[in-house]
Amino acid sequence: MTDGMYTKRNDTIVEMDSNTVNRPYRFTNEQFEELLNRIAAPPPPPAPASGLGNPGPLGLGSFALTTFVLSCFNAGVFIDKRLEPVVLPLALFYGGIAQFAAGMWEFQTSNTFGATAFTSYGCFWMSFAAYVYLIVPTLEASSLNVSDATGLYLLGWTVFTVYMTFAAYRVSKAVLSVFFFLSITFLLLTIGALAPSAGTTRAGGWFGLITAFCAWYSSAAVVINTAHGREVLPVGAYVRRQARANLAAEDLKV
Repeated sequence: MTDGMYTKRNDTIVEMDSNTVNRPYRFTNEQFEELLNRIAAPPPPPAPASGLGNPGPLGLGSFALTTFVLSCFNAGVFIDKRLEPVVLPLALFYGGIAQFAAGMWEFQTSNTFGATAFTSYGCFWMSFAAYVYLIVPTLEASSLNVSDATGLYLLGWTVFTVYMTFAAYRVSKAVLSVFFFLSITFLLLTIGALAPSAGTTRAGGWFGLITAFCAWYSSAAVVINTAHGREVLPVGAYVRRQARANLAAEDLKV
């Protein structure tokens, strides 16, 4: 063997002696210190989780629960009407603040539909609590027609809900069902307030209960499907026409 086989290399930590192969490897002080630092250095900490969780289940769940409690009183399902003030703190904190927060987080995920829906209905519940607790007593004390004011209030939300229903068609069948029944609920409650008609209001309460259960299902589906990593509860996600055509073509190839 020739000495050329053991030529010193500057790009390695271990330096081989050029005179003999039987002598031990030599380290420079800098190389030895670098090696010790590599051994002693602790492993890097795990990267922090980035991004937000899905705020949709929170928005749907808070909307569902508050709608359920209020609709029980509207439908007259074996509950003393005098207990209706229990809706106010629920509307303020869970249906209001929690749902509004879900809408703000939806803005950060670039979900225009979710942000608009949750923020708006969060404001609906907070304004409803303020209306019932602050405005209605003032109107009644002035002998004004509270039903007309309530009907006008609900009419505006009916219009908003109807056009959100058309947008919900492009989200999923589960969300579409929420907005479809909610549109009917608002419409019946509006008519019941303006007519006025207690029977129509009760019908609106029953449709409100259906709406609440649809919203609960949508919320539960997202939470359960995410936890299991697969679709346990179907939501009927919207599939674009081109995607459906591609899926049909793939099925024909099988």
